[in-house]
Amino acid sequence: MGTTKSSLTTPSVISDFKEITKMRLALSVVFSSLAGYLLGVETVDYKTLILLAFGGYFMVGASNAFNQIIEKDLDALMNRTKNRPIPAGRMSVTTAFIIASIFTVLGIIILYSINKQTAMFGAISIFLYTCVYTPLKTKTPLSVFVGAIPGAIPFMLGWVAATDDFGIEPGTLFALQFFWQFPHFWAIGWFLYEDYKRGGFFMLPTGKQDKGTAVQIIMYSIWTLVVSIIPAFGFTGRLHLSIIAAIVVFLLGLWMLYSAVRLFKLMTEKAARQLMIVSVSYISLVQIVYVIDKFLS
Repeated sequence: MGTTKSSLTTPSVISDFKEITKMRLALSVVFSSLAGYLLGVETVDYKTLILLAFGGYFMVGASNAFNQIIEKDLDALMNRTKNRPIPAGRMSVTTAFIIASIFTVLGIIILYSINKQTAMFGAISIFLYTCVYTPLKTKTPLSVFVGAIPGAIPFMLGWVAATDDFGIEPGTLFALQFFWQFPHFWAIGWFLYEDYKRGGFFMLPTGKQDKGTAVQIIMYSIWTLVVSIIPAFGFTGRLHLSIIAAIVVFLLGLWMLYSAVRLFKLMTEKAARQLMIVSVSYISLVQIVYVIDKFLS
């Protein structure tokens, strides 16, 4: 009987740890920061790359754990989140707080060992996500604008880790990921509208699944597309794209824009879900194209 119990609890402890730190999301953020690092660096230092990966993971994991502590009562109301470790009663708030605190300290120390600016931006992202974005989610749709700032930091953070410098190049990477988040978040807000409503969250810009929201999704998709090809025109310092890479990035942008227009036409949760999937594929592919182009050109 004892062996059965331990075999049941061990996997659940591991899966709860993954859930409280949102491992899949954290790994996608780490991917962004590593892409930014590869874009900024002259010669790859694998020690810095590994430090950035761990530091980035700890920072995102901390933000997610703090978020789930603050929203535990609201998470219990929503189908999507009611089985998370805290609302489901599998993890105490104290345990989650200890994990979040340790992750914060480790994250800042590791990023500080790369350089001070990297640690500063990492700390800013945790503060904005936990102390500003999370409380605003139940108050105003403008929370998405605040949330897009910490969400856009990782791509830029990689460049700062590589160069210890904040200029036009990391600013462009920040702008790309900043604008991208609106179609991405609003697509999620659209197909989870009823569930979010149960938790009292206002995620869509108009507060409704309407044409106004759909138009804004299209507008931000266009902004994302425009920013993504700016490096091809030579305005962005050391960050540049070859013509071929710019065409590929432009076509990827059209793919996302097409999905946004499709949502405007169909106004369905299925179309919103498809836009969300396209947006995730888009940002990863654009980052990959940027990095490959840098090392090939």
